[in-house]
Amino acid sequence: MNAVVTKTTCPYCGVGCGVLAAVDDDGHVVVTGDPDHPANLGRICSKGAALGSTVDIDGRLLHPEVDGEQATWEAALSRVADGFMQIIKEHGRDAVAFYVSGQLLTEDYYVANKLMKGFIGSANIDTNSRLCMSSTVAAYKRAFGTDTMPCCYEDLERAKLVVLAGSNMAWCHPVLYQRLRQAKQNNPDLMVVVIDPRRTPGCEIADLHLPLRPGSDAILFNGLLTYIEQSDELNSFFVENFTQGSDAALAAARASAPSVAETAGLCGLEQKDVARFFSLFARTERVITAFSQGINQSTSGTDKVNGIINCHLLTGRIGRPGMGPLSLTGQSNAMGGREVGGLANQLAAHRDLEHAEHRDIVQRFWQSPVIADHAGLKAVELFDAIEAGTVKAVWIMCTNPVVSMPNAGKIKAALSKCELVVVSDCMRQTDTTVLADVLLPALPWGEKQGTVTNSERCISRQRAFLPAAGEAKADWWIIAQVAARMGFAEHFDYQGSADIFREHAALSGMRVDSEKEIYPRDFDISWFDDISDAQYEDMQPVQWPIIKEGAEKGTGTRRMFGSGRFYTATGKAQLIAVHPAPPAHAPDQTYPYILNTGRSRDQWHTMTRTGKAFLLTEHSPEPYAELHPQEASTLGLRDGDLIKITSRWGNVIVRLRLMDSQKPGNVFVPIHWNAQYASNAVVDQVVNPAVDLLSGQPEFKHTPVQISHYQPAWHGFLLSRRKLQLHDTVYWARATGDGYYRYELAGEQEPADWAAWARGLLCAADSDVNWVEYLDAAARQYRGVRLTDKRVESCIFIAPDVALPARHWLGSLFVKECLADDERQSLLSGRAPAGRIDDGRIVCACLSVGENTLINAISLQGLSSVEAVSRVTKAGSNCGSCIPEIQRLLK
Repeated sequence: MNAVVTKTTCPYCGVGCGVLAAVDDDGHVVVTGDPDHPANLGRICSKGAALGSTVDIDGRLLHPEVDGEQATWEAALSRVADGFMQIIKEHGRDAVAFYVSGQLLTEDYYVANKLMKGFIGSANIDTNSRLCMSSTVAAYKRAFGTDTMPCCYEDLERAKLVVLAGSNMAWCHPVLYQRLRQAKQNNPDLMVVVIDPRRTPGCEIADLHLPLRPGSDAILFNGLLTYIEQSDELNSFFVENFTQGSDAALAAARASAPSVAETAGLCGLEQKDVARFFSLFARTERVITAFSQGINQSTSGTDKVNGIINCHLLTGRIGRPGMGPLSLTGQSNAMGGREVGGLANQLAAHRDLEHAEHRDIVQRFWQSPVIADHAGLKAVELFDAIEAGTVKAVWIMCTNPVVSMPNAGKIKAALSKCELVVVSDCMRQTDTTVLADVLLPALPWGEKQGTVTNSERCISRQRAFLPAAGEAKADWWIIAQVAARMGFAEHFDYQGSADIFREHAALSGMRVDSEKEIYPRDFDISWFDDISDAQYEDMQPVQWPIIKEGAEKGTGTRRMFGSGRFYTATGKAQLIAVHPAPPAHAPDQTYPYILNTGRSRDQWHTMTRTGKAFLLTEHSPEPYAELHPQEASTLGLRDGDLIKITSRWGNVIVRLRLMDSQKPGNVFVPIHWNAQYASNAVVDQVVNPAVDLLSGQPEFKHTPVQISHYQPAWHGFLLSRRKLQLHDTVYWARATGDGYYRYELAGEQEPADWAAWARGLLCAADSDVNWVEYLDAAARQYRGVRLTDKRVESCIFIAPDVALPARHWLGSLFVKECLADDERQSLLSGRAPAGRIDDGRIVCACLSVGENTLINAISLQGLSSVEAVSRVTKAGSNCGSCIPEIQRLLK
């Protein structure tokens, strides 16, 4: 069968992997890594490999809706434009706002920013990138004068020491982790240090793990700065000629972390481990410090990033191969959003909103009637203003803040009473879309065209390979149409995304008088300001700046600051005095544990895409919390119990996993689950809304909580070919299986008649039902199976506690058109017949290899290494994110 192959870019994390999307004659999509893309060189992670199973139209928003009813595009667009204009007329420009996303393409982002800041005239446009990368933005601007990432991915392979700080790279940026792992295999001298309170899967390749006290990162890097000075390992020539502020930075460091011993004590670390790390960093020339949300998501995140940068500046380790502070961006286009001014305190093309010359040049370029002249509301402030009623209309694009914002219950309440809520999305029902007055169907990945920029400043094309479904439209088109109805048609008359990209490129090359000596600008892609549509379509990945003039015209730039020239007023990098501050809220007797949130291995954001792919749900099919066994013992908890986690802001009920990788006193919960997939698992309902005062980034890594055993009257699970409406269950979690849906259940009251309850749920009004069941009233156990044409249609298992059969063998029966006799006989036991293999819980999502398969291979064939396991089972041979679990099985 023929297949048409399209080169595009993965829509998930900031690695920005190139992928090949092959569509056959039947519309079946297979996604593989693009060997020609510089970010991944053909590698792909489990999420990327499963993209083909997420592009169906199930659950899609296919038509505009107004007040819950399908509407024409004209009616919906007019409602948005008229609503915004009326509120602006009555309450002023700052009474409206946009909340956008790093999942938008750069062209969409550019048009949204242009409309809000240049034509509405307010800076009330912020982005979910505020939640993950804004502390880095603020720190880069303080140190370098601009939001400029200095390194490239190749530096991971050219370094002699790689420090992973607050980064679970193995799960959150798995392709980069595989590049690092391969580099370490190729060069045994490469050292890896992991700085993280948790022993994350990334520690599998670490030579040293520093499980520091949560929130103490700034102390650790101040201690390193002190050590560099005291051991005379600073680069005096670089510091004297290319930096400023070292005296103040060193004084602050000495005051907070005067010695190795005191640093270790304050960070809760072994002195010998801190001494080893400091010595490694100080005496290794080629050092990369790769950092992510564990550093950024803090009330002092900006200072923590500057603490890292200070150490690189004091040693002169920046601008050359194999060295520098490498920010690992969260989303596929968080960087593109920063380029176009997507944050409330930015202007397009890395212009400063509060710089008069910058406002003037952008306004003249746009020929706009007005320009925002002060910073808008950052994300948490924005939703506070909606709740207070000062912002009366909000347009939410391509994001789900009712799940992803801290104190999420308040976000839901705010939107519930907002005068006008507009949501552009590709999915019909999310926790946010259900609160919308107007729903606008947007194109998803696979149907939309544009560009994205990854963590190493590499601009890549996202290309459509599927036709638009229903009436869905590109985000830029929707925004431009609203702009036209607000009276700005001539300024938003784009015929395609190439038009927008050319305009974006042209603006990047504009200069004000004060910038004449700074050439090129950091963000300059003016080479593209006159490319043709065909050249745009064929555009190859390239790192900015891409200058229009000079000896290297049209070529990308791998590293920044190699000349020692920075974009500050003096041209010198700034070391910042960092005064470590504790987290905003400390544990106490009522809330004695620290909640840390983050990602699960195979899921993405709020699961609207990854939740569709059964291979991605089997590893973690329900919301969970990780707790150290010592803490569980103190609380009287066992592995698999349901627990309730409560803070001052809210609570969740999740499944307990005992993990000795957790630091005692801490609990970890993933961010992904929402009201479509679980009854009460939106962990951001629990997270405190405290923010970094400089960046506005929330503190997702440190919320004081209490933990208690949630003890329902009964537990159960249900597998069904149909999505079901559940009742009489206070706890439920849904996951997608191969041909079925899996529900984990618990209830506080037992039905008087289990058989009637189960049949009512699974059979409804069907009169002709083949039903097999088992009831042990004394043991309070019930099991029922519904068969249709010799196939399993659904099954339900109930018990008084969590001791229930494994789900994997029963789930495997749903792909069978006809059950064997021994399989039918084993249904109510829930266990595979003798001699049949139960693969067990999926460990390798890429290749669907189960835990039991791995255990059998290891035991029966005497396998002793990951490489041997991969040769026999193929597990771990693709993205490698399952390798740490294979290591644990081997041990």
